[in-house]
Amino acid sequence: MLRLVSYKVAGPLKASIGKSLLLARFASSDPKTTTASASSSSSSSSSSTKKPIFEGIPDAGDDSHSGEYIKTVSKPYTVTTYARPNLVLTHGKGSHIYDLEDRKYIDFTSGIAVTCLGHANEEISKIIQDQSQKLLHCSNLYYNLPAGELANKLVTKTRELDGMSDAARVFLCNSGTEANEAAMKFARKYGKMVSGGSEEKVEFITFENSFHGRSLGALSLTPNPKYQKPFAPLIPGVNVAKPNNIESVKQLISRDKTCAVIIEPIQGEGGVNPIDGEFLVQLRQLCDENDVVLIYDEIQCGLGRSGKLWAHSHLPKEAHPDIVTMAKALGNGFPIGATMITERIENALAVGDHGTTYGGNPLGSRIGSYVVDQIANEEFLAKVNEKSNLFTDKLEKLANEFPEKILKVKGKGLLLGLQFDEKVDINKIVEKCRENGLLIITAGLNTVRLVPALNIPEGDITEGLAVLEHCIRNS
Repeated sequence: MLRLVSYKVAGPLKASIGKSLLLARFASSDPKTTTASASSSSSSSSSSTKKPIFEGIPDAGDDSHSGEYIKTVSKPYTVTTYARPNLVLTHGKGSHIYDLEDRKYIDFTSGIAVTCLGHANEEISKIIQDQSQKLLHCSNLYYNLPAGELANKLVTKTRELDGMSDAARVFLCNSGTEANEAAMKFARKYGKMVSGGSEEKVEFITFENSFHGRSLGALSLTPNPKYQKPFAPLIPGVNVAKPNNIESVKQLISRDKTCAVIIEPIQGEGGVNPIDGEFLVQLRQLCDENDVVLIYDEIQCGLGRSGKLWAHSHLPKEAHPDIVTMAKALGNGFPIGATMITERIENALAVGDHGTTYGGNPLGSRIGSYVVDQIANEEFLAKVNEKSNLFTDKLEKLANEFPEKILKVKGKGLLLGLQFDEKVDINKIVEKCRENGLLIITAGLNTVRLVPALNIPEGDITEGLAVLEHCIRNS
């Protein structure tokens, strides 16, 4: 017989960051400096002159609080999806996150490029409390104030900050894969409605090493056998081109059959691979010649992650898309996504063509509006680029010091990657970093991916990179 299982930690969890494991790891040999270190840990000017001490404490064992929780409460009742270590996260603040064992970590993952303004952001917490006492949900049968304001703000700020020059309308949803599914539907409708369009103009072109989501349509655009094979057959009519190779696109594109091309201006999951700007200009021209919709998936690389509001904001207008999809950072952890389109795409749509139950709910929209206010700001974006320089300067030094291990530094802004030689087991580096108080993640092409909060303090960058260096050196 199934029974409801609850789990209580034996003894209160310590909330004080001053007693955290990470501070002990970085403590000076002089005990008088430990308190000072704790008080300055959240400051952007925290000292980097102390020699760090690396203890390499393994993940919690099966008989720990974490192990007991996983095996009695979580794992037996959770659908198999991810391979996870014995790590149960409980709370966070800024660029720090804590586990059930009261260990503290510097977070270079931000929930895979999601918590752009840091964990437990105080203003967002206030918004959640305030809006939850007003209106959480009302359906899309009616207008609501936050949804309209967010749509207006996304279009306006995009135009102001060198983004999609013809941005006009926004569809609000709940996730990145939903945003891409909407883009696919909009593109297919456009393909059937344009002059000369027909029931045959329904095919898509995607690119090697791309990732667009796990729902059936978005998965069909993600040409990775590991993800696709178990769920084949997928949606037909998807062709795969090579990024930065315009000839490969020319061989596939058809005025009669192709409705859209979708590409990430910076591939995230596929290996942190920036797409060449000149290639994107040529791609835009090729789409225009064939009346094909150009979709930029900026779910990971957008909303300030590249050092500009959008990754395509680095490009001339001649490379701008017809559709931009977004999610991740838009809610700072609250589920929200969006699909932004031009008026040309809007003109192909009609009432009833698409919809959503939760998309555009007042709570998510109000959070998204606050996030856009913070990120769509030249001063904020300038600081993102300053932090990026701190990262890249150190990462380039590591690449020069360990040429037998590191092939190259990749990325832009705070979407950065270290691509390692195939003989290096990057999962071991991830594990060693975690044991020393740093969370990082991997990407394709044997790449370590670094996607911290966009407002991460400089002191946390320095400390985290010291851990990364230590773990690379000893890998």
